[in-house]
Amino acid sequence: MVEQRPVVRRPPGRRARILDVAAGRFHRDGYHGVSMAELAAEVGITAPALYRHFRGKPELLLRAVESGLDALCAALAAGDPRALAELALERREFGTLWQRDGRLLPAGQRAVLRRRLRAAVRAASGGEREAAWWAVLSGYGSLSHHGVVLPRRRGLELLLGLRERLLAAGEAEYPAGPVGAVGPAGAGRRDELVAAATRLFHLRGFDNVSMEQLGAAVGIAGPSVYKHFGTKAALLAAVLERGRERLRAEVLPVLAAGEAAPAVAAFADFAWRERDYLGAMLSETGRPAPGEGRAAAEFRRAFVRAWVAVAAAEGEPAAEARVRVHAMIAVAIDTARGGANGPAAVAAYAAAALG
Repeated sequence: MVEQRPVVRRPPGRRARILDVAAGRFHRDGYHGVSMAELAAEVGITAPALYRHFRGKPELLLRAVESGLDALCAALAAGDPRALAELALERREFGTLWQRDGRLLPAGQRAVLRRRLRAAVRAASGGEREAAWWAVLSGYGSLSHHGVVLPRRRGLELLLGLRERLLAAGEAEYPAGPVGAVGPAGAGRRDELVAAATRLFHLRGFDNVSMEQLGAAVGIAGPSVYKHFGTKAALLAAVLERGRERLRAEVLPVLAAGEAAPAVAAFADFAWRERDYLGAMLSETGRPAPGEGRAAAEFRRAFVRAWVAVAAAEGEPAAEARVRVHAMIAVAIDTARGGANGPAAVAAYAAAALG
């Protein structure tokens, strides 16, 4: 007689629970900061049991991104503004997962995911005002960049108002921006490396750029890069610090004057010219770098506080102003990174996001 093995029944929803936990942890700690053992423990299973659902962490990342994208595409297809806003509140981790951790996926997988999202946006917009629809997604995705939690009804009101203003801004025609390199060129070899790294980290992501590629970008061998920077992480730290210095010099003085409109114009202009830096900053947030974490966090907090002081309406809770400020920053950066949008479009969408 053949002995039959007992059928092992996995609890319903276990896979969805794993994906939810993984998305939350990747959002909070970054892909590299989370182990399969930690994820298994949080779900309440063993690591071997986790591997029965997913072959490894790379597949888990892919499925987590796909799960968020499935929900986003469904909300776009529904054509219900409230459904999209509710999704943004419920799955606020997806913005970070898409922009930062999703860049670690193989190029072929990323291309498939991007095509799906582009098709969903094109269908939702009817082929018109696509830039405005992308701005809406940027504004909603900004919820992943902060921890402000508003009462649900008020959160929905803010997001629906943001959508209305951005789509209205999309009714206008804006001239395309000039084509060519962005950001100032470096004066010396070290500056050249920082400029090249800024561009490459933005376009490909930190993990997808080698020291050999960085050296080739400035006409030197890969090992020669180490004469200027001991590690790639040190080069990333220099990229981010250079950007902060320019923000301090070009935007903070305008903010200090206390008027929102000139400050938005100054930041939009900066975002257009320095979109490689801002793109690298956004996608590499949370990346360990020597002495970088605390300095970056302190600067971001001070930058947002300065904006809130200028943007908050009389009697408006600071938390609501912070939500609008984060939306404005994200919309300006992403609109500039789009490349096809000129500085006038960046300024218009940023102003609409701030309200």
